[in-house]
Amino acid sequence: GCHSTGPRLSIEGCCSFATQSSKSEFLDRARQAREERQGSREKERCATQIQALVRRFLCRCRLQKQLRKEVDDYFQTSESGTTKRNALSIFKIARKLLFVYTPEDKLRFEKLCRAILTSMDVENEPKVWYVSLALSKDLTIPWIKQIKDVLWVCCQHLKKLKPDILQDNKLVTLYLSMLVSFTDTCTWRLLRGKGEALKPALTRICENIMGHLNQKGFYSTLQILLTCGLARSRPSLSKGTLTAIFTLSLRPVIAAHFSDNLLRSFLLHIMSVPAIVSHLNTLTPECMASLQTHDMLRKFILFLSREEQCVDICVCLEGSHTLCLLGNLIHLGFLDEKVLEEEANHFVKDLTDMLSYCQRYVSQKKSNLTHWHAVLGWFSQTVDYGLNESMPLVTKQLQYLWGTAVIRTLFSDVLSKKLESQEPSPSAQQPSTSQNNLPVKSLFKRAFQKSASVRNILKPVGGRRVDSAEVQKVCSICVLYQTALSTLTQIRLQILTGLTHLDELLPKLWAFICELGPQGGLKLFTECLNNDTEESKRLLAMLVLFCDCSRHLITILDDIEVYEEQTSFKIEELLTISSFLNTFVYKMIWDGILENAKGEKLELFHSVHGWLMVLYERDCRRKFTPEEHWLRRDLKPSLLFQELEKGKRRAQLLLQYIPHVIPHKNDGYDQLRRLPSNSIKGVIRVKFVNDLGVDEAGIDQDGVFKEFLEEIIKKVFNPALNLFKTTSGNERLYPSPTSYIHENHLQLFEFVGKMLGKAMYEGIVVDVPFASFFLSQVLGHHHSSFYSSIDELPSLDSEFYKNLTSIKRYDGDVGDLGLTLSYDEDVMGQLVCHELIPGGKTMAVINENKISYIHLMAHFRMHTQIKEQTGAFIRGFRSIINPEWLHVFSTPEVQRLVSGDNAEIDLDDLKKHTVYYGGFHSSHRVVIWLWDILSSDFTSEERAMFLKFVTSCSRPPLLGFAYLKPPFSIRCVEVSDDQDTGDTLGSVLRGFFTIRKKEPGGRLPTSSTCFNLLKLPNYSKKSILRDKLRYAISMNTGFELS
Repeated sequence: GCHSTGPRLSIEGCCSFATQSSKSEFLDRARQAREERQGSREKERCATQIQALVRRFLCRCRLQKQLRKEVDDYFQTSESGTTKRNALSIFKIARKLLFVYTPEDKLRFEKLCRAILTSMDVENEPKVWYVSLALSKDLTIPWIKQIKDVLWVCCQHLKKLKPDILQDNKLVTLYLSMLVSFTDTCTWRLLRGKGEALKPALTRICENIMGHLNQKGFYSTLQILLTCGLARSRPSLSKGTLTAIFTLSLRPVIAAHFSDNLLRSFLLHIMSVPAIVSHLNTLTPECMASLQTHDMLRKFILFLSREEQCVDICVCLEGSHTLCLLGNLIHLGFLDEKVLEEEANHFVKDLTDMLSYCQRYVSQKKSNLTHWHAVLGWFSQTVDYGLNESMPLVTKQLQYLWGTAVIRTLFSDVLSKKLESQEPSPSAQQPSTSQNNLPVKSLFKRAFQKSASVRNILKPVGGRRVDSAEVQKVCSICVLYQTALSTLTQIRLQILTGLTHLDELLPKLWAFICELGPQGGLKLFTECLNNDTEESKRLLAMLVLFCDCSRHLITILDDIEVYEEQTSFKIEELLTISSFLNTFVYKMIWDGILENAKGEKLELFHSVHGWLMVLYERDCRRKFTPEEHWLRRDLKPSLLFQELEKGKRRAQLLLQYIPHVIPHKNDGYDQLRRLPSNSIKGVIRVKFVNDLGVDEAGIDQDGVFKEFLEEIIKKVFNPALNLFKTTSGNERLYPSPTSYIHENHLQLFEFVGKMLGKAMYEGIVVDVPFASFFLSQVLGHHHSSFYSSIDELPSLDSEFYKNLTSIKRYDGDVGDLGLTLSYDEDVMGQLVCHELIPGGKTMAVINENKISYIHLMAHFRMHTQIKEQTGAFIRGFRSIINPEWLHVFSTPEVQRLVSGDNAEIDLDDLKKHTVYYGGFHSSHRVVIWLWDILSSDFTSEERAMFLKFVTSCSRPPLLGFAYLKPPFSIRCVEVSDDQDTGDTLGSVLRGFFTIRKKEPGGRLPTSSTCFNLLKLPNYSKKSILRDKLRYAISMNTGFELS
């Protein structure tokens, strides 16, 4: 029968689906199987690789172990002496050790080095010598490679060793011996006898070895070793070690025939080691001889004379190490005078360039970008503090630059000028005596006699061409020292002291300056002010150096050295110099140069002005210049004050910096006194109360204040009160150190300061002679950089000053005197010890600190002891007198402001400004007699006594009697003071017509000093007037006698 197709189709569909599903599963299984097989293969590959690495590692370990064992066995067998080493066996064992070498093998490497060195010392056995392999045809190249590797491992070890550790020091010696042995053929026994012919070839091998080491960093290794061993307070390198290192450092330079590349490396790495030249000179003179043999200093100088080379060196080293290189070069120059003399120009240029590089990074103050350096001060480059311990030695090297030997060499052109003859000074044999009061005229005469025979150039003469080689050389040298002064900030005083040590340098430099240009120094230098050329700057640097050094010299010299011994400068030279400086500073100010000055111009001004003011203040204290020496005749005071009123800057600067050029003895003085102030001080009204408590009537307000002031002065300045004391000798006043016995002594000092200020403000002169050191403090001079305590000491105690300065001149050991840095004082019966510095009473005064002791003692006596009293007085004084008003006056001028002029009393001026009362008039016979007696019969001392009798002050007012307040008055009196009722009609008529009630011959003249009033009886005879007046003034009668 027939079969249906439906079910069959259904079965086929199911089969088809099943087939597709099976295929997918099959493919998945196949993929999985494939991935599994691939994973297995990867695992197998990795396992094989790991096994290979492990096998390799294990094999290497076995090999290394085996090789190390062979090395150990070799050295053990050799040490036991059972077998004899030969060169080939050492080569093979070295190859094995180098193949497996790690830092753990340092002991084996040490043995290898010892074996190699031992082989080189064996006598007459070429096969044992390690170096003999260099001659083997097959082994030459492998041997060279091996020795290069061995020596570089030595270098790597040397970098890490500390020479101050004993064990390390032994290894340093070992590795250096290796380097020394194989960088030169000199120790090779191979070359003895017939082997000499091999030397050129073997030398080339050594040069090849050194070239390899240089590329790897040979000089850096030596630098690290040298710095580690020498940059410390005490070097840890022995003579042999230092010799070896320096020998090694020099060999590549010599081998390269002093090429620039090797010279650069030597300068950067060896010559920059702190004080290496100092250590070489001390420990190994042979090395210093080697440097001189190869003329290394000249080569260094010429290499650095090329600007790009010098800059490269400085940039690579930076400031700290540049300074070390500088010190070493200077030390070499000091040791090799011949080269220094021959290459002076290049040497000076090199040092100037290096200092100028450092100067760029010298800062005036601390900041986040600066670091402290012991020589440079605040420095804006990184400071290597590891060099700190060696800085004293570096500083000592730098000091050679301003030492006598180098100065004589560099300044030979200046010093060769003959200023002195062989004639002895006539006054040299005269004993020195105190000449504080020596008249100026006799001082000039004496000074001229002393120096006329020994000096032939004192004033500007001109004639030397500025563009000559000699002048340019001196300018360059001055620029060098000026750069050193502004760069080496922490040893500036040392430099100045060194430059002034040679007594003849500064006078001869002044003579040199006087010869510059066609008309002498002044005209040339004033022209330079308006030029910004390089030549002008160099010439001005010479002037700056001269001024800085001279100022320093005069500051440290005492009066005996300046005036009597005339150390360095003669008095005539100081006159010429001061005139030059005065003119130069005046022109800088008046020509408007100072207003816009900055940088070098400003530095120039401060240098010249500083030297000028030191001379001026010395002259104020003890005269050496003629009258009106400091004045500018071409300056009209009227013009100056017009400009001051208009606020012109140059007039203000003139008044600020050189007020002494203004002629004070004319209207200018008065105008200065009347300069507008911030506030007008009020009138002081005074009322006296008598014993009954009743107010006394005052005739005149000015007079009553003057009387009040006189009463105060009479009391407070009386030494018996112990508020003020008098100096020994000239009895001038200064605050008493023991014034504290008064409970309110500081308030009293402040009050006295106010009263004195008020008197000065009102123009009232008072006879109060102050010690000049005290007035200097009132003026604020002690804060000036020009101030010297020791110079002011004679104004306090001349005997004490002599004793102190005798210590300075003491030739023996000052320690034998048993002094300490303290001062013992008898205070009201008790001995009190004052320490000049903390712990001073336990510190002995020795030769090294005797100058400090002198200055500390002077400062203590004049400042520390009376600091509080002086401060209180100044506070009171300055509350009335603006300190800026007094800035224009010197100390002697301020004393004249206080006490009046010390000139002869001008009777014509006094007569012209006298007021008459009680019937007296200028034609009255008694008045005529009075003026005639004063001019003809009285001495100048008696005239001063007369003035003091009437006004309470023996000196005339500074501006003349027109400014005496109240005005000088003479009054005719007929009765005693207690019966005097003033000017009545009767008394006036009687006085005018010379009518007397009775002969007043028994009465004395009297005075009212508070009113500057002379009360004169109407005497009948001139002789009676003369005798009575002389008796009255000699008894200092005043108003209390009648």
